[in-house]
Amino acid sequence: MEASNQSAMTGFVLLGLSAHPKLEKTFFVLILLMYLVILLGNGLLILVTLLDSRLHTPMYFFLGNLSFLDICYTTSSVPLVLDGFLTPRKTISFTGCAVQMFLSFAMGATECVLLGMMAFDRYVAICNPLRYPVVMSKAACVPMAVSSWAAGGVNSLVQISLAVQLPFCGDNVINHFTCEILAVLKLACADISINVISMGVANVIFLGAPVLSIFVSYIFILTAILKIPSAEGRKKAFSTCSAHLTVVVIFYGTILVMYGKPKSKDPLAADKQDVSDKLTSLFYGVLTPMLNPIIYSLRNKAVKTAVKTLVSQKYFAQ
Repeated sequence: MEASNQSAMTGFVLLGLSAHPKLEKTFFVLILLMYLVILLGNGLLILVTLLDSRLHTPMYFFLGNLSFLDICYTTSSVPLVLDGFLTPRKTISFTGCAVQMFLSFAMGATECVLLGMMAFDRYVAICNPLRYPVVMSKAACVPMAVSSWAAGGVNSLVQISLAVQLPFCGDNVINHFTCEILAVLKLACADISINVISMGVANVIFLGAPVLSIFVSYIFILTAILKIPSAEGRKKAFSTCSAHLTVVVIFYGTILVMYGKPKSKDPLAADKQDVSDKLTSLFYGVLTPMLNPIIYSLRNKAVKTAVKTLVSQKYFAQ
């Protein structure tokens, strides 16, 4: 099957916004600026968590992982998108498409698990503060982070391995900016039931389970915060979770907006919605990674202080 696969199709054409050339120039500038903000913001956040000893805690260790993940996630797709805006007929090899799908899928799954682990970190810090140094020790945090990356990678390997075994013998035009796995599966000229079932199971594990753990963690966190007698104490306790909670709402809220919209049956409206869906998916891939460092910088006093220290070149002057 693999031989016929390669002989029938050696690459794909990425449609992107080729039907709207005027929009391509506008979105090229916009996405490029957002990508630069992602690299600068997340790179700066990684730098301050490494250089400032006050941020050598489990919460900022996971935050550093999240920032590095966001850089990897956007880098796996944004350069391809930008190139597509400048190329009249953007093509990508079969192997290149598989690699890009693997990286994007792996980073997305890893982020879901990582956000769940960050919620657990906040739960232990607020609900069991005396046990926090023991439960969230370095010996525990490093395996937790490694397991999140490993789980995302293994899941992606399974999904992409199933996808590349399919025969693609028809149209090779992907109606998307990148090799988005659902858009690629539509081109297969074989039954994709196994792929759909596999992705459904993966969604339950990598979306459902983290959401449930985050929800349960915050129920306990909220209960513990409400038991704090002073208003100042409650405010201080909640401030340590507010940035993570904001990131979670944006991350999962965007997913709901993307995949929860009803599809239009009117052909003209469907065409407009198709462009809208592609742009929503594109901005989902860059908006959350761009906002994460901004949210953590604005809503976290320790990060703000560390960033100001770094910007004032305290470390570079020495």
